[in-house]
Amino acid sequence: MPPFLTYDENHPRTTRTPLLLIHGHPFDRTMWHPQRTAFAPTRRVVAPDLRGYGASPVTPGITPLSRFAADIEELLDVLGVATCVLASLSMGGQIAMECYDRLGPERVRGLVLADTFPDPETPEGRRTRNAMADRLLREGMRGYADEVLEKMVAPHTHPDVKAHVHRMMTATNPEGAAAALRGRAERPDYRPLLTKVTVPTLVVVGADDEYTPVSDAQSMHALLPDATLRIIDRTSHMPNLERPDEFNRALEEFLTRVDEES
Repeated sequence: MPPFLTYDENHPRTTRTPLLLIHGHPFDRTMWHPQRTAFAPTRRVVAPDLRGYGASPVTPGITPLSRFAADIEELLDVLGVATCVLASLSMGGQIAMECYDRLGPERVRGLVLADTFPDPETPEGRRTRNAMADRLLREGMRGYADEVLEKMVAPHTHPDVKAHVHRMMTATNPEGAAAALRGRAERPDYRPLLTKVTVPTLVVVGADDEYTPVSDAQSMHALLPDATLRIIDRTSHMPNLERPDEFNRALEEFLTRVDEES
């Protein structure tokens, strides 16, 4: 049976731990282009479009984080990926936490949680996310993309990167984005889970991120039994695109450690 999700994959001959990349909202798998370019020559790298994003099918209504995690599990099964590192950003980080809860340390050998947070939604946040879902269905993605671009990436970010981020946002199907927002509004509290994570974790955050500030990353780092915190200067919510060389150095160090311990 073919996988539900659209994905990019390379499969070099290597014993290194595979890397699966989980993008954020409202982006797609091209968000990880700098990481695929850096790591795909020497490591199996899988980069899917999440349900409702990119070229993957759209399911209107509500898509809970557990559904995204089930999709990831199905993709790993279809591709025969027995173990992997999950690297993630923003909403993708919450999906990675859900995946760890679902798959455990036997299958997830390491976590990369970038610009994300584990807390449950507040009543005000729930109202805001559902209102934004209504707006996207009513107006489409462009107005939202125009408004948030320079919060997603820092104002001084290279114009080509800004254009890429804006293009991903405007290309996203509003029904898929709205369904994810509604599902994310109902997310559980992942903080108790993080205290029980037994695999190495890399926490990354942009120093100027307004969506998930450094204080959120520090709090998350403190919960994790075996975690490293990397703060990337002069970046906002997408340090993997804003300063990919620095992000990739941190990721390379982390992956090397996981390989050595696997």
